[in-house]
Amino acid sequence: MTLYRPAAHLAAALAVATSCAAPALAQTASPAPAVPQAYPVKDFFKNSPKAYFRLSEDGKTLSFMQPTGEGNRRNIFVQPLKGSEPQGEARQLTQETARDIDNYAWKGNRTVLYTKDFGGDENFHVVAVDTVTGLVTDLTPYPGVRASIENDLPDDPNHILVSHNKRDPKVFDIFKVDLRTHKAVLVAQNPGNVVGWSIDHAGRVRMGTTSDGVNTSVLYRDGSTGAFKPIITTDYKTSVDVQFFTADNKRFYALSNRGRDKQALVLIDPKKADAEQVVYENPEVDLDNAAWSRKRRVLTLANYQTAKAQRKFFTAQDEALFKKIEAKLPGYEVILQSATRAEDKFIVAAMNDRTPGTRYVYDAGADSLAKLADINPSIPEKDMAAITPVSYTSRDGMKISGYLTLPVGRGDKNLPCIVNPHGGPWHRDSWGYNPEVQFLANRGYCVLQMNFRGSTGYGRQFWEASFGQWGLKMQDDVTDGAQWLIKQGIADPKRVGIYGGSYGGYATLAGVTFTPDLYAAAVDYVGVSNLFTFMKTIPPYWKPMLEKMYAMVGDPERDKERLTATSPALNADKIKTPLFIAQGARDPRVNKAESDQVVEALKKRGVEVQYMVKDNEGHGFHNEENQFEFYSAMEEFFGKHLKPGV
Repeated sequence: MTLYRPAAHLAAALAVATSCAAPALAQTASPAPAVPQAYPVKDFFKNSPKAYFRLSEDGKTLSFMQPTGEGNRRNIFVQPLKGSEPQGEARQLTQETARDIDNYAWKGNRTVLYTKDFGGDENFHVVAVDTVTGLVTDLTPYPGVRASIENDLPDDPNHILVSHNKRDPKVFDIFKVDLRTHKAVLVAQNPGNVVGWSIDHAGRVRMGTTSDGVNTSVLYRDGSTGAFKPIITTDYKTSVDVQFFTADNKRFYALSNRGRDKQALVLIDPKKADAEQVVYENPEVDLDNAAWSRKRRVLTLANYQTAKAQRKFFTAQDEALFKKIEAKLPGYEVILQSATRAEDKFIVAAMNDRTPGTRYVYDAGADSLAKLADINPSIPEKDMAAITPVSYTSRDGMKISGYLTLPVGRGDKNLPCIVNPHGGPWHRDSWGYNPEVQFLANRGYCVLQMNFRGSTGYGRQFWEASFGQWGLKMQDDVTDGAQWLIKQGIADPKRVGIYGGSYGGYATLAGVTFTPDLYAAAVDYVGVSNLFTFMKTIPPYWKPMLEKMYAMVGDPERDKERLTATSPALNADKIKTPLFIAQGARDPRVNKAESDQVVEALKKRGVEVQYMVKDNEGHGFHNEENQFEFYSAMEEFFGKHLKPGV
């Protein structure tokens, strides 16, 4: 039930952090870097000239997204590919004008699939585009219905599996959709408590994960028909996250923390589901996911994050592939973003903490890279700030890991600083390029991102430590981070600000409510303010998880006193810090009323509050022009109160 996830910031090799001192900075023997120019707001947040490159199944066609038209919206283009080189003119496939296309994928060699919502309402439709005829078809043309692609059925050229909640807004059924006739056939009806489905390599819906909010069961059936039967039942604190089946479709891989603190990759036989075979576990952190080769029908690697991203390889071939590519791109994190069916060509992303990087086509047979595009040529890597992994100890002795970004050329003492708690809250910040962080650093601020208790990836005990702690120990972790900056001499205690989105917006409001003297300015972006009204207005498809939310956040009846005490909107009389709030009017997760309550309460008291509402946005601003306006207003607001030029 993630409230907000910022764009993924991909990571590279491990660096060590210290918990008792400021991070190592530039060597004193080296000349101090000059203060870079202040790059325009638009340069940080505008759509890339070309991005989101993908390969068709046979590798003969390249696709990408490019902003076009009066609204400069991201649309999909296709272009012939010969070897690793694009040929001829690119052709525009889609004509979206209201909102950017967020992401898309190939189905075979002729069809491209993407999803779109309307004004940020998150009721996504699945849309197919024929790359030969240009025909665009909405495969789920149902108002107020949320749909997604469950499986692209790579061995079936004419069908895909789609899930949607048309029958019942609270749950999702699965349909097989014919891309020629657009007819949809029900293949798995949700009994009312399935919150996730799993499909085998033959395209059959074989498993479901149920939840009553407190207990979770994994359901299984031998084939594509017949009844699902529970094979694993756990409480909500224990996870068995199905990844994919083995090549013979008889067993399955899962990420599990049954009987352990960290989530490990395990192999499970449905006939003996309680006997897990551990394939790989890391003693420090949870695993994020695992990957599978369709061509070779083998497990390839597992991804996880310590201070930076790591991989565990299961085949020599995959390890050799990455090593070859990484040798050609020293100093950059390498991600494979797309591949042909034959696994002989790949789209390679090369990036680091100071740049979103460059995209290439890698031809495995020729061992060659062909450059496609720089993702943001307007921002020079040399002028951006390094992001350093750090850690500090919370007041109750818990290690809190995070990332510190110091502005280039401004030293490491007495700086204006922005404390930036992440959304989720059961998510985490990662090492890598972050346009918000680089924008703020470019304006002269140091930025601290912390993975407070409850952040994912650090094991079950660390996650459980957040239960019932919104506004309490979770907030203490944020406050302790701000105090750590001050104690290290990095932050000027009179020029500390706080900014966050969604749960990070809640932490921002809680910060200025419960520690009103700590922050000189605050920016709340689509943040929760009232824990009672927030839980009353969640989307219908979150309802099966409501009891879990009550257990992890608080029950409105049983925990009424605590929720009242930790809801910023109900304690707004304590707020005196200048505050800027931004909100999407169509936000389905954090209703506009969450922001309205705070604004109204502060205006009655005459406390400065700046309010920006966008009628065509939801949970976070998506459209380019709205982002420009928001970040420009943020720059002016923080500049006024934190005075980065001093």
